[in-house]
Parts: sequence; C-alpha cells; structure tokens
Amino acid sequence: MSSVAVLTQESFAEHRSGLVPQQIKVATLNSEEESDPPTYKDAFPPLPEKAACLESAQEPAGAWGNKIRPIKASVITQVFHVPLEERKYKDMNQFGEGEQAKICLEIMQRTGAHLELSLAKDQGLSIMVSGKLDAVMKARKDIVARLQTQASATVAIPKEHHRFVIGKNGEKLQDLELKTATKIQIPRPDDPSNQIKITGTKEGIEKARHEVLLISAEQDKRAVERLEVEKAFHPFIAGPYNRLVGEIMQETGTRINIPPPSVNRTEIVFTGEKEQLAQAVARIKKIYEEKKKKTTTIAVEVKKSQHKYVIGPKGNSLQEILERTGVSVEIPPSDSVSETVILRGEPEKLGQALTEVYAKVISCKDQSPFRNSLPGG
Repeated sequence: MSSVAVLTQESFAEHRSGLVPQQIKVATLNSEEESDPPTYKDAFPPLPEKAACLESAQEPAGAWGNKIRPIKASVITQVFHVPLEERKYKDMNQFGEGEQAKICLEIMQRTGAHLELSLAKDQGLSIMVSGKLDAVMKARKDIVARLQTQASATVAIPKEHHRFVIGKNGEKLQDLELKTATKIQIPRPDDPSNQIKITGTKEGIEKARHEVLLISAEQDKRAVERLEVEKAFHPFIAGPYNRLVGEIMQETGTRINIPPPSVNRTEIVFTGEKEQLAQAVARIKKIYEEKKKKTTTIAVEVKKSQHKYVIGPKGNSLQEILERTGVSVEIPPSDSVSETVILRGEPEKLGQALTEVYAKVISCKDQSPFRNSLPGG
C-alpha cells in the first residue's frame, strides 16, 4: 500500500493522511531487501566549511565518497507524459483526487512501482514512475490503459506470420504489448483474416505496428534489405502524409517500413521481389543523397507548452508545412525538457516555413511564442 505523490501540497497531504508510516517507507524505497534505507544526509553528506577544508587537506581523496551508501541499480525512474487532449480525467479541480487518484493507488498496489503526478504548463499530465524495470513497465501499461484515451488501428501481415508475432507460449506478444503499452489482438487460427488489431495511444500504436511489420519482414521469403538513413531525413522520404513512400511502394510492389517519429531507429526495411526491391532502394537513396546536399537547418526556441500547436491534431500541422514548403519541422519528444524546434529544408524555403510555424503558435493566448532564433547549418 502506498500513496500517489502529487506535486500539490493539499492534495498530496490528503492522500497521504490515511497511510501508516511503515507503508509509506516501503513504497518510497521499493525494495524487499533494504530494510533500513539511507537518509539524504547519509547518502549525500554536506561538504566541510572553508576552515575545515584547510585542516583536512591531507585527508585521502576517497574519504567523502566512502561515506556514501550504495543505491541499488535495479531501481529505475521513468517519466511519462499524457497530453491534455488524451487525458481521460480533465477536471482541474480534482487533480490528485477522485477517480484518477484511486486508479494510481491501484496501479501502485498491483505493480509495486511508485508514482508521482504533476501538471505540465500545457495541462498535460506528467507521471514519474520509480521501481524495478518490470514494475515500471507494467505500471506504464496500466497508466496508458486507464488514464489515457485509447485509439485503435489494424495492420495486415500474411496469416502464416501471425505465429511469429505471438511467439513461444505467447511470450513474444506479451513482451511487445509491454514495450509499447498496447493491446494487440491476433485473429484465431480458424479465422481467415490477416488483420491484427492494435489498441493504445497514437504513439504506442505506431511503435507496435512498426515492430509487427519488422517481425513479418524477417519471415518473408522474398528479398529483404535494410538501409540506414538519418532520422532527420525520414520525413522527406515518406513525403507529406506518407504519399511519396506510398507511390514508391505501389510502383515497385515493395513494402517499405519507415520507423515512426516516436521510434528511435534509423533503419528503413524493404521487402519484395529482388529486382523491384532494388529499384525502390535506389529511389530512396537518391532522395536521401539529394536532401543531404541541398538542405540546411535553422533552430528556434518555442515554449514547450506551444509545441502542440506546431504539431497539430494527429501531426497534421507538420504535414501541412512539409507539403506547402518542403521543409521538415523537428519537435523534441514530449518527455524532453528541450524547447528547440529545428526546421530543415532548402535555404530559400526556410523563411516561409518559419512564418508558417509562427502562424501555428500565435493562435494561443501567449503573445511571445518565440524566445530567439539561432542560425544553423
């Protein structure tokens, strides 16, 4: 039993009040073996005063470090962000209370992880999860399922590849669901459908879809080729609304799997008949090399709370800018503290794209969306 740590003093005190001290202590450390956790003073003893420094000049260099008690490396901390538009519970007056707090307590009890909640400037929900890796991953999956609105999508792969997605005793499927925080439904063997249904957040669905397609590509009897392309150039290869890569796939009969923006991979995977696959690879290489030669970048600091206006619903604003100007706009991940937005494109088009980015953010109440502009190369 533990508490939901909300970064609001009143609501945090209210939830903490019903817990006995021993329970809070266990939840904070999250370790079965460490019965006497180090205090902050034990782990980080204060540095000596100036006078004391002179007297202890001869003290061995490791004397201060020897006082530090080891902290278990198995305990990790991850931060997950739930955008305002994807929050199930949006009542600001009940933040840290009501159904949302009850669900967080249940997640902690079920997984053994420790949760801390806070509101971001854009009213999105930031959740810091601490504990052992397995507990953190299980808690993340529960957070997505119970605190975040869900979407669904389907991906079609050959029926004979479904068993490779499931894996031995269903272990591959369970691991995939855990890593992407999604629910993946595979048709029964007697169902002729080749459609796999994925339910979760937009980002989770993208990740799961990418992984399913990679598994399928590995089992495909046709030729498979992998091409390393810098992540920043993926939007130019996909084209606005994925139309360019769609045309190449249709014309060559080759499946081309480009990692979605939320997946930190650079490898593009091609699957198809050998001759047509070679044509598809050659076209992608040509686009890549041309863009590397012709494009440059500029960077601008945009307040974190206004990034959502640049992205737009389902990323539509980014696609509109790419379509109208040929410039790709790179936004830092939601869990990053960076506010730097990078525009990449041909020099003569960057000004127009910057104007369009500005137009997206001036719709918000803040009259100063940009902090400063920095030239890039």
